[in-house]
Amino acid sequence: MTTRWLNRSSLLALPLLAAMLAPRLAAETKHATYFPAAGAWQHKAAAEVAMDARKLKEAVSWAEAHGSMWDFQKDQVRTFGKVLGALPAHRAATNGVILRHGYIVAEFGDTTTNDPVYSVAKSFLSTTASIAVAKGLIRSVDDRVADYVHDGGYDSPHYAKITWKNHLQQESEWEGELWGKNANFVGVEEFGNGQRTPREIHEPGTYYEYNDVRINRLALSLARVFGKPLPEVLKENLMNPIGASAEWKWQGYGAKSTVAINGTPVESVSGGTRWGGGLWINSRDLARFGLLILNHGKWEGRQLVSEKWLEQATTPSAHGPDYGYLWWLNTRQKQWPSGPASSFAAIGNGGNIIWIDPDDDIVLVWHWHQPGMAVDGMIQRIVASVTGS
Repeated sequence: MTTRWLNRSSLLALPLLAAMLAPRLAAETKHATYFPAAGAWQHKAAAEVAMDARKLKEAVSWAEAHGSMWDFQKDQVRTFGKVLGALPAHRAATNGVILRHGYIVAEFGDTTTNDPVYSVAKSFLSTTASIAVAKGLIRSVDDRVADYVHDGGYDSPHYAKITWKNHLQQESEWEGELWGKNANFVGVEEFGNGQRTPREIHEPGTYYEYNDVRINRLALSLARVFGKPLPEVLKENLMNPIGASAEWKWQGYGAKSTVAINGTPVESVSGGTRWGGGLWINSRDLARFGLLILNHGKWEGRQLVSEKWLEQATTPSAHGPDYGYLWWLNTRQKQWPSGPASSFAAIGNGGNIIWIDPDDDIVLVWHWHQPGMAVDGMIQRIVASVTGS
């Protein structure tokens, strides 16, 4: 008798339960992320993803009016000093992609030209490091690099203290010379306007300095751990699974940065295009990468990047200016006052950015924009265009 009553009451409660769950289920269905197949990408009208079409158009107009003035011939050597690697003769005009829920809601300019993205490459390098951890090639980012790499680069008592995490947070204080560039950035011919005044060197993990020589040292160390070129690792583990094109390339400095690994010549890549080389990639491929990161490293049900890693990578370091594992953060909303505190980005010289907004499920790729507050102006307009979840 009691059992029959319980069963009947449970049945009567089902419609009420369904009514309570319906809004949540509808929201989850509404927010289901679309992952584009290789070579294809669906567009959605602004209204279909709860955005205001007029305000979104204003954001695109803002972008088109704030294109970069960067010129390889006029600016490269003056800004960074002697070039070591390749540079293109020309570049595309300002261009980009805006995604919401995975769909393209706006696209402007030529988004298929594979141009250098300068230090956006650093966030790709960080993500490549996550693969080494996932595969057990690096047991912990708190391990000393010297325990894994034995090429003379970490032999001194000072170098021996450097951990993988120190490198990833730009707090390694690695000193020395790599590919003809010294980590002190001393010398106008070698470093142009980027030369620095000599300073006291601190203990690894206690001082932040944005330093491409040290990042290049990290890239070389990772290549030695993998035993093969990092572009090959990135292609196999991330870019192919997310349907990226085959045209992107990640370079170092040619013969200048080529070393023997397991008896095979390997070009060690650079963490940017400060001295040439670097990651040359188009805006659509950058958007695929941004969509992967936005979705906590998951693509169509496959966990390609550890969610735990990405949580650590977007946690501010102790000494950096809102900086994680080679990602720029907005924790204090100083980077982009108009963007959510949860937003973060890969940023490169010349006006290159992948901006990721988890709160609004948005990815912005903007290739060749003006420096300064142009990005925040763009973000302000994109956020203002969101009308609902």
